[in-house]
Amino acid sequence: QVQLVESGGGLAQPGGSLRLSCAASGRTFSSYAMGWFRQAPGKEREFVAAISWRGGTTYYGDSVKGRFTISRDNAKNTLYLQMNSLKPEDTALYYCAKAREVLPTPRADEYDYWGQGTQVTIYS
Repeated sequence: QVQLVESGGGLAQPGGSLRLSCAASGRTFSSYAMGWFRQAPGKEREFVAAISWRGGTTYYGDSVKGRFTISRDNAKNTLYLQMNSLKPEDTALYYCAKAREVLPTPRADEYDYWGQGTQVTIYS
């Protein structure tokens, strides 16, 4: 069993930055890829970023490339998402998720554990 708890969401202005964290319980964190997804009201869940089990490979959604950076600290069982140059369209509930395999994937059905989410709101 894995529990994932996101934090770091909040309010920011366009052009600003936020850093999300995802704390994972259990000893399997370092054995699997991890990912971030988001869902805005009335929209489908969207892939944001994913990282391989050791952090050597990353994968980003087109809408966040060049602005967001995913990273992980396996010693701390923590996943991060650094979000820069934020835009109003980044407003959403952000979820972290644990993948079933070691390599990053944008497919939500390849993830078996999900956190409850942290809200990010970008306002002018």
